[in-house]
Amino acid sequence: MNQNYYLAIDIGASSGRHIVGWRENGALHTKEAYRFSNEMTHANGHLTWDIERLFAEVKQGIRMAQSEFDRIESLSIDTWGVDYVLMDGEKEILPCYAYRDERTKAVIPQVHEKISFSELYRRTGCQFQNFNTIYQLYDDLQNGRLEKATDFLMLPEYLMYRLTGVKAREYTNATTTGMVNAETGEFDREIIRELGLPARLFPKLQKAGTMLGNYAGIRVMLCATHDTASAVEGIPMEGIHPYISSGTWSLLGVKTPKPITDSESEKANYSNEGGVGYNRYQKNIMGMWLINRLQKELCPAAAFAEIVKEAEKSDCALLVDANAPEFLAPDSMKAAFDSATGGGLNSIGDYFRCACQSLADSYRLALNELEQNTGVTYQKLYIVGGGAKNQFLNELTAQATGKEVIAMPIEATAFGNLKVQMEVEHDTI
Repeated sequence: MNQNYYLAIDIGASSGRHIVGWRENGALHTKEAYRFSNEMTHANGHLTWDIERLFAEVKQGIRMAQSEFDRIESLSIDTWGVDYVLMDGEKEILPCYAYRDERTKAVIPQVHEKISFSELYRRTGCQFQNFNTIYQLYDDLQNGRLEKATDFLMLPEYLMYRLTGVKAREYTNATTTGMVNAETGEFDREIIRELGLPARLFPKLQKAGTMLGNYAGIRVMLCATHDTASAVEGIPMEGIHPYISSGTWSLLGVKTPKPITDSESEKANYSNEGGVGYNRYQKNIMGMWLINRLQKELCPAAAFAEIVKEAEKSDCALLVDANAPEFLAPDSMKAAFDSATGGGLNSIGDYFRCACQSLADSYRLALNELEQNTGVTYQKLYIVGGGAKNQFLNELTAQATGKEVIAMPIEATAFGNLKVQMEVEHDTI
């Protein structure tokens, strides 16, 4: 009997990975076939993504997977949300801006003059982030970048278009734009009209499981292309409990039957984003970005275990607001911590203990809001993703939240990507 293999290509803001999965004796098995680094690039004073390099890495990883596994049934790609590529027919309109770029600052008030954020939230349930796609697109409109645009493709859909020639707009990723109606599950035509955006850019959305085409003898299909949607789908959770998908960002939330768009949710800045048959009521808060940037700046050669030992020895009790704007993209993360603590950090251990404690406290605050807004008190908290490997942070999180923390240092995003692929019937290519 031939084994069926599937390929999940999971790309984050700092790295990408090609994970091959298969079922054996009822269990999902995986093997990493390829890994590559990823980072924003500086171009003409802006932060951008090198999409040609990303596509080259995608193809190289596919070649590596095929060299090791003889028959791969299908593949799909997931990435972070929000960012996109504008197209003029078959030609890219560059640059591809990165979400940490500050280009939206000037246009956010202009958007809210046309449609208040409260109205946007009532219609979409999408939390405010200064990098939301809606603001990026309005900046494009103001700068004439939409005049020739025939399409905008979120990054995973763009990469799959490069593989297949088929342009798709997947539902879970579209819900990160701040432009999908919470009731209809489609782009909100009133928002598009009020902002003067070209209607041609917003066709009907497609669901996870849609087949797009073929590449190198492999079927290419849509998974839940927003990486957090795939991660939530990949958590082997018993019952309904809050989760944290812990990576560069921490996505803390819970599955709900439908969006919650009341004033308290707006005030708490909770988002409603698409899942595979459910709503993800969640909040995008700071994550391992703090720790990773501190490590790169303070002790790039140190092993993470050494850093944890130093943090454990520290008796620092200082906290910072981990979600404060000054930590989003500082030139120096150390300087940002120095400013926020009044220079109260005296050792490497102090910096990392402060960062971990501050993250744990931000989880506590967000979880309290979640319980108040859903009217449910939870006993467990699931943590998946790269940050789940940080046992020190997990312990601090358990102490701060009072919850039973179930850390699963698994490739949950790849699991969810693969799960969708495996549940679709495959004919012989």
